[in-house]
Amino acid sequence: MATAYAGASVAAVLGARLPSSSPSRLPYLPPRHLFSVSSSPLSTSQFSESRRSSSLRVRATEETSGSVQVEDLFSDLKEKWDGLENKSTVIVYGGGAIVAVWLSSIVVGAVNSVPLLPKILELVGLGYSGWFVYRYLLFKQSRKELASDIEALKKKVAGTGD
Repeated sequence: MATAYAGASVAAVLGARLPSSSPSRLPYLPPRHLFSVSSSPLSTSQFSESRRSSSLRVRATEETSGSVQVEDLFSDLKEKWDGLENKSTVIVYGGGAIVAVWLSSIVVGAVNSVPLLPKILELVGLGYSGWFVYRYLLFKQSRKELASDIEALKKKVAGTGD
Protein backbone atom coordinates (compact mmCIF):
# COMPACT_ATOMS: atom_id res chain seq x y z
CA MET A 1 0.00 0.00 0.00
CA ALA A 2 2.79 2.41 0.93
CA THR A 3 4.78 1.54 -2.18
CA ALA A 4 1.76 2.16 -4.40
CA TYR A 5 1.24 5.54 -2.76
CA ALA A 6 4.95 6.40 -3.13
CA GLY A 7 4.94 5.29 -6.74
CA ALA A 8 1.88 7.40 -7.47
CA SER A 9 3.41 10.47 -5.83
CA VAL A 10 6.68 10.04 -7.75
CA ALA A 11 4.68 9.69 -10.99
CA ALA A 12 2.69 12.81 -10.10
CA VAL A 13 5.86 14.80 -9.43
CA LEU A 14 7.83 13.53 -12.40
CA GLY A 15 4.84 13.21 -14.72
CA ALA A 16 5.44 16.60 -16.31
CA ARG A 17 9.05 15.69 -17.07
CA LEU A 18 8.47 12.25 -18.49
CA PRO A 19 7.34 11.93 -22.11
CA SER A 20 3.68 11.19 -22.51
CA SER A 21 2.50 8.20 -24.50
CA SER A 22 -0.97 9.56 -25.12
CA PRO A 23 -2.49 8.98 -28.58
CA SER A 24 -3.07 12.73 -29.13
CA ARG A 25 0.66 13.36 -29.27
CA LEU A 26 1.91 14.19 -32.75
CA PRO A 27 4.51 11.86 -34.30
CA TYR A 28 8.08 12.99 -34.75
CA LEU A 29 8.67 14.57 -38.14
CA PRO A 30 12.17 14.98 -39.56
CA PRO A 31 13.25 18.55 -40.41
CA ARG A 32 12.31 19.89 -43.81
CA HIS A 33 14.95 19.88 -46.51
CA LEU A 34 15.99 23.16 -48.00
CA PHE A 35 15.01 22.08 -51.48
CA SER A 36 11.92 20.37 -52.74
CA VAL A 37 12.21 17.33 -54.97
CA SER A 38 11.84 18.36 -58.57
CA SER A 39 12.09 16.61 -61.92
CA SER A 40 15.79 17.48 -62.24
CA PRO A 41 17.83 16.28 -59.25
CA LEU A 42 20.39 18.65 -57.76
CA SER A 43 24.01 17.82 -58.20
CA THR A 44 26.33 17.83 -55.21
CA SER A 45 28.12 20.93 -56.49
CA GLN A 46 24.85 22.87 -56.69
CA PHE A 47 23.91 21.68 -53.21
CA SER A 48 27.23 22.66 -51.63
CA GLU A 49 27.16 26.01 -53.47
CA SER A 50 23.67 26.75 -52.18
CA ARG A 51 24.76 25.75 -48.66
CA ARG A 52 27.62 28.24 -48.90
CA SER A 53 25.26 31.03 -49.92
CA SER A 54 22.91 30.25 -47.06
CA SER A 55 25.72 30.83 -44.57
CA LEU A 56 26.30 34.34 -45.95
CA ARG A 57 26.51 36.88 -43.17
CA VAL A 58 25.42 40.47 -43.40
CA ARG A 59 26.98 43.14 -41.25
CA ALA A 60 25.35 46.44 -40.43
CA THR A 61 27.29 49.64 -40.72
CA GLU A 62 27.35 52.15 -37.92
CA GLU A 63 25.41 55.33 -38.53
CA THR A 64 25.37 58.30 -36.20
CA SER A 65 22.24 59.92 -37.61
CA GLY A 66 20.01 57.92 -35.24
CA SER A 67 21.92 59.00 -32.16
CA VAL A 68 21.85 62.63 -33.27
CA GLN A 69 18.06 62.49 -33.54
CA VAL A 70 17.83 60.95 -30.08
CA GLU A 71 20.03 63.68 -28.63
CA ASP A 72 17.87 66.33 -30.32
CA LEU A 73 14.76 64.68 -28.91
CA PHE A 74 16.15 64.70 -25.38
CA SER A 75 17.31 68.31 -25.65
CA ASP A 76 13.86 69.37 -26.92
CA LEU A 77 12.16 67.48 -24.09
CA LYS A 78 14.48 69.08 -21.53
CA GLU A 79 13.72 72.55 -22.90
CA LYS A 80 9.97 71.92 -22.79
CA TRP A 81 10.20 70.47 -19.27
CA ASP A 82 12.17 73.49 -18.06
CA GLY A 83 9.59 75.79 -19.68
CA LEU A 84 6.67 74.27 -17.76
CA GLU A 85 5.28 76.28 -14.90
CA ASN A 86 3.14 73.60 -13.26
CA LYS A 87 5.26 70.42 -13.33
CA SER A 88 3.28 68.68 -10.60
CA THR A 89 0.12 68.81 -12.74
CA VAL A 90 1.93 67.16 -15.66
CA ILE A 91 3.21 64.41 -13.35
CA VAL A 92 -0.27 63.82 -11.91
CA TYR A 93 -1.87 63.70 -15.37
CA GLY A 94 0.87 61.38 -16.67
CA GLY A 95 0.46 59.04 -13.69
CA GLY A 96 -3.29 59.11 -14.12
CA ALA A 97 -2.93 58.20 -17.78
CA ILE A 98 -0.70 55.24 -16.91
CA VAL A 99 -3.18 54.04 -14.28
CA ALA A 100 -6.07 54.46 -16.75
CA VAL A 101 -4.27 52.35 -19.38
CA TRP A 102 -3.51 49.69 -16.76
CA LEU A 103 -7.12 49.58 -15.54
CA SER A 104 -8.50 49.45 -19.08
CA SER A 105 -6.16 46.53 -19.78
CA ILE A 106 -7.60 44.70 -16.78
CA VAL A 107 -11.18 45.43 -17.87
CA VAL A 108 -10.53 44.29 -21.43
CA GLY A 109 -8.94 41.09 -20.15
CA ALA A 110 -11.95 40.42 -17.92
CA VAL A 111 -14.41 41.09 -20.74
CA ASN A 112 -12.38 38.91 -23.08
CA SER A 113 -12.55 35.99 -20.65
CA VAL A 114 -16.38 35.89 -20.77
CA PRO A 115 -17.22 33.26 -23.42
CA LEU A 116 -19.73 34.98 -25.75
CA LEU A 117 -19.18 38.63 -24.90
CA PRO A 118 -16.21 39.33 -27.22
CA LYS A 119 -18.08 37.97 -30.26
CA ILE A 120 -21.19 39.97 -29.37
CA LEU A 121 -19.11 43.12 -28.99
CA GLU A 122 -17.47 42.42 -32.37
CA LEU A 123 -20.94 42.21 -33.94
CA VAL A 124 -21.96 45.46 -32.26
CA GLY A 125 -18.79 47.14 -33.57
CA LEU A 126 -19.38 45.84 -37.08
CA GLY A 127 -22.98 47.03 -36.98
CA TYR A 128 -22.00 50.48 -35.77
CA SER A 129 -19.26 50.73 -38.40
CA GLY A 130 -21.75 49.81 -41.11
CA TRP A 131 -24.22 52.41 -39.84
CA PHE A 132 -21.48 55.07 -39.69
CA VAL A 133 -20.41 54.35 -43.28
CA TYR A 134 -24.03 54.50 -44.46
CA ARG A 135 -24.83 57.62 -42.47
CA TYR A 136 -21.70 59.73 -43.01
CA LEU A 137 -19.46 58.35 -45.77
CA LEU A 138 -21.67 56.95 -48.51
CA PHE A 139 -23.20 60.14 -49.86
CA LYS A 140 -21.55 63.44 -50.75
CA GLN A 141 -23.95 65.61 -48.74
CA SER A 142 -23.45 63.55 -45.57
CA ARG A 143 -19.65 63.72 -46.01
CA LYS A 144 -19.90 67.51 -46.11
CA GLU A 145 -22.05 67.41 -42.98
CA LEU A 146 -19.45 65.24 -41.22
CA ALA A 147 -16.64 67.59 -42.26
CA SER A 148 -18.53 70.60 -40.92
CA ASP A 149 -19.27 68.76 -37.65
CA ILE A 150 -15.57 67.93 -37.26
CA GLU A 151 -14.55 71.54 -37.94
CA ALA A 152 -17.10 72.78 -35.38
CA LEU A 153 -15.72 70.32 -32.83
CA LYS A 154 -12.15 71.45 -33.56
CA LYS A 155 -13.12 75.08 -33.00
CA LYS A 156 -14.96 74.21 -29.80
CA VAL A 157 -11.99 72.25 -28.41
CA ALA A 158 -9.41 74.84 -29.46
CA GLY A 159 -11.56 77.65 -28.05
CA THR A 160 -11.60 79.67 -31.24
CA GLY A 161 -15.35 79.32 -31.80
CA ASP A 162 -17.88 82.12 -31.45
